[in-house]
Amino acid sequence: MPVSTEQHLRREIVRVGKLLYDKGLIVATDGNVSARLDAKRVLATPSGLCKGFVTPEQLIVVDLDGNRVDSPNFANRNLKPTSEMRMHLEAYRRRPDVGAVVHAHPATSVALSIAGIDLAECLIPEVIVTLGVVPTTEYATPSSDENARAIRDLIAGHDAIVLRRHGTLTVGRDPFDALLKTESVEQMSRVAFMARLLGASPTLPPAEVEKLIAQREALGLSRSADVGDFCVHCGVCHLPGQHTAPETRNPDEAKFVHEVTERVLRRMRDEG
Repeated sequence: MPVSTEQHLRREIVRVGKLLYDKGLIVATDGNVSARLDAKRVLATPSGLCKGFVTPEQLIVVDLDGNRVDSPNFANRNLKPTSEMRMHLEAYRRRPDVGAVVHAHPATSVALSIAGIDLAECLIPEVIVTLGVVPTTEYATPSSDENARAIRDLIAGHDAIVLRRHGTLTVGRDPFDALLKTESVEQMSRVAFMARLLGASPTLPPAEVEKLIAQREALGLSRSADVGDFCVHCGVCHLPGQHTAPETRNPDEAKFVHEVTERVLRRMRDEG
C-alpha cells in the first residue's frame, strides 16, 4: 500500500477514535478501531491508550494472526495489539468486503443487552434499510477466543452486532462508515429504551417492513442473513419474487426456521 494511503488511514482512525470518545461511545481506554491495509495486514489502535487522544504514530500494524509486523517507532515501540484484536481479525477473515472494524461500548446498547432486551426487531425504518436486523451474541468473556467465536457466524451476515454485556462491533468500508453504524445502533437502543418506558409496542407491521426490505435490496445493502432474520424477527418471510407476512408464528417454529436458515447459509458459504 502506498505510504500516502496508509498515512490517510492513520489520520482517519485517529479521527474516528476521537469522535467515539467525544460522543461517549467509549470511555477511558475502552474500544478499538482498525482498518485493512491489504490482504495480509491490518492497521489498528494499540492496547492501553485512550482512543480519544491516540496519535497516528502510535497506531500499529498486525498480520491476520495478530502479530505485530511493523517497524516500531519512538511513539509506539512499547505498545501491543489490543486483546480484542481477535474479533477484528475474525471479521476480516469472514468478510473480504470489510475495510474497517469498530468496537465500542455504547452505554444504552450494553444496558439493554444486560436487561435481556434484544435489538433484533424491526423498530426504526432507517436502521432496517441500512443495517437490517441487529443481533445480540451470547455472553462471552471479553478479550478471549470466546469473543471471536461468539461473532463468527453472525458477522458473516451482519454489519452491526451487540456483544452481550460488552458493547458493539460494527464493520464498514472504512473507519468512518463503521463509526456511523455504531451511532445508529446506539440511537436505536435509546429509542427502544424510551419506547418501552412509555409502554409502546415499537415493532413495525410486516407490510411496512416489506417496503423497507425492497429499499434495502435496491440500494445493494442486503446481507446473507437477511432472509432468515426478517422472517423470524419481523414476520416477513421471503418467497421467490415476493415477500409475504405470515399471520402468526410459534416461537419454537421461529427458532427452528432461524436455525435451519443459518445452517443452510453456513453450508453455502463453506461450499463457496
